[in-house]
Amino acid sequence: MNTGSSKSLDSGAWRNLYKAALFEVDNARLPERIAQAEKALALRARELFHLAGDNIEEEQALDDTMYALHALRNTSQTSHRTPHRSEAA
Repeated sequence: MNTGSSKSLDSGAWRNLYKAALFEVDNARLPERIAQAEKALALRARELFHLAGDNIEEEQALDDTMYALHALRNTSQTSHRTPHRSEAA
């Protein structure tokens, strides 16, 4: 296990990428922001799996964040396909 690798992410790194996706206002950039955050979450989850100790709080935060990113992706895709009520009338 190489915890000192340049690909290692601390708790703050994945949180920053999540926030960048959450607050992205450019719908064209949103899918890439979500993908970056999901990649960081998966990497951090793997790191925590190999770490000794109690990491349950961060593991739960990773799960919650992944769920939120999936919801964000689904919401953004749906809003692009479905016209708003005022546009449909």
